[in-house]
Amino acid sequence: MASRQLIEERLRGTQPGGDPVKALMAGLEPRQAEELRKLLPSEFSRAAVLVPIVDRPEGLTILLTQRASHLKNHPGQISFPGGRVERTDASPWETALRETEEEIGLGREHISLAGYLTDHFVISGYLVTPAVAFVRTDFELELDVTEVDEVFEVPLDFVLDPANHVPRERRFGGHTFKAVDIAYQRYNIWGATAGMLMTLYRTLREG
Repeated sequence: MASRQLIEERLRGTQPGGDPVKALMAGLEPRQAEELRKLLPSEFSRAAVLVPIVDRPEGLTILLTQRASHLKNHPGQISFPGGRVERTDASPWETALRETEEEIGLGREHISLAGYLTDHFVISGYLVTPAVAFVRTDFELELDVTEVDEVFEVPLDFVLDPANHVPRERRFGGHTFKAVDIAYQRYNIWGATAGMLMTLYRTLREG
């Protein structure tokens, strides 16, 4: 069972990334990641997401969003709140906080930084910095319906249980890659979001 103390210990002192060479790809093995990296655009944009861990008395949960179905990129997919780094953002942490407030109305006064996971590439051409944070439970949300259809929570212990890590094969650029999906109730968490959760899983298991 994951605890707040364990997460704080594993992430203490971590810093936001920025080196594309060290970035992960949807939880893929290094060899597969290298193959897929060759298919990605040579230019990429920087982004940051918040990995919000809600500190509920009955246990920690991960807060996730379902992207609006009309969006051009990744419509309807499960994701973390976040987005492109703007020139006025002082850091990836500031990007994650700003985007989270804009997308779902979760104010920064409810959020405290635990640390960072390794950067992840996504095939749409972004290098994403995941900022892991704890969220107090006394929050109210206001969704931007132009970006988000729904918000829900998944117990962290469910996410970290290997029995819930479903191996999948994905195809991109004529190549087949092995990845992991996490199915929870009617939601299927896959792609970069599942990859970041798998990175969190490995960090807590192996750290």
